[in-house]
Amino acid sequence: MTWWQPVLGLLAGLAVAYGALVVALLVSARRHPHALGLRDVLRLLPDLLRLLRALAADRTVPRGVRVRLILLLGYLACPIDLVPDVVPVLGYADDVLVVALVLRSVVRRAGADALRRHWQGTDAGLAAIERLAGLPADLPDSRA
Repeated sequence: MTWWQPVLGLLAGLAVAYGALVVALLVSARRHPHALGLRDVLRLLPDLLRLLRALAADRTVPRGVRVRLILLLGYLACPIDLVPDVVPVLGYADDVLVVALVLRSVVRRAGADALRRHWQGTDAGLAAIERLAGLPADLPDSRA
C-alpha cells in the first residue's frame, strides 16, 4: 500500500460527505419552503452572535452546552466551511444548518428559557430564532 491510497480514500470520503450534505440541504429546502430565508437569517446575525456568546458565558448553562456553543462560534469564525461560501445559496446554508442543529441541542439541554433570557433583539427576531431552534410557536413567552 502506497502513501497516496489512504489520502485518496480520505478525499473520496470527504467528497461523499459533501455530496450528502448538499442533497440534505436541497431536500430540506424543498420540504420547508416557509422556513427562514437567507436574507432573514442575515438580518438576525448580530443578535444571534450576541445570544451565542451570552449563552456560552452563562455558568448556569450546562458545561457540555457551553462547549458546543464555543465550538460553534469557532466554526462560524473559521474561513473553511463544509460548503464554501462562494457556492450560491448553499454556501451560507451549511452555516445556517449547523447553527440550527446546535440551537436545537442547546434548547433540549438548557431549555427555551435560557434562550429567551439572553436574547437582546426584537420579538420578531426571537420568534425566528425559536423557529430555527425547532421550538413550537405556541410556547408561552417568559420574557418580562
